[in-house]
Amino acid sequence: MKKLFFILLISPFLANGQTGDKNFIDQNYIEVTGKSEIEISPDLIYIKILINEKDNKTKTPLADRENTMISKLKEIGIDINKDLLIKDISSNFKYYWLTKSEILLAKEYQLLVRDGKTASKVYIELENIGISSVSIDRLDNSNIQKYRKEVKIDAIKAAKEKAESLANAIEQNIGRAIYIQELEGTPPTVSNRIVIRGANSISNSSLYGSRAPEPDMDFEKIKLEYSIICRFELK
Repeated sequence: MKKLFFILLISPFLANGQTGDKNFIDQNYIEVTGKSEIEISPDLIYIKILINEKDNKTKTPLADRENTMISKLKEIGIDINKDLLIKDISSNFKYYWLTKSEILLAKEYQLLVRDGKTASKVYIELENIGISSVSIDRLDNSNIQKYRKEVKIDAIKAAKEKAESLANAIEQNIGRAIYIQELEGTPPTVSNRIVIRGANSISNSSLYGSRAPEPDMDFEKIKLEYSIICRFELK
């Protein structure tokens, strides 16, 4: 007589059900989104300076204009070795054989300053020596990573407070967090718009010299915003 053998297979899901553990989707939970934002003042101001022989009406060699610029920046108190760098050097040499024109050079610099008053001084002094191609390249904050962390923490706290409030409204409570997701952060919102304080304009300060109040540049703040999705046990 043949004997039959049966093998009983118990799936992990069924085994968990028998031991009393619930699968994630079987749990009662509440899902909320917490948001937080902060505005911070920029303390890293990157200024783009372009010295171009094409726009040089006095025909002063580029090297001489560069040396004059460096001297003026040192007078302002800027550390040239640390905060000034050359971003690009270009010329019209590739068109020389076609146009037979004069070979002209251009240099682009990036200057880092840390407050609006210093930025305004840079604009004034460079304007005085004939360098007018000056603009704000970008703004940043030296502690932006710390501020990002703080905003995210505030966002998850806001999510918990919201979940507690909604649960209490139906006479229930929340338990531990069973799911947390950080949404893709909104890129920092920052504008390069400049507000001049202390004078009508930089040119007026240059025109009236020491009699004019020293202008101070003020920049719009950098806005950080983050959202966190949280799911809490609902009891």
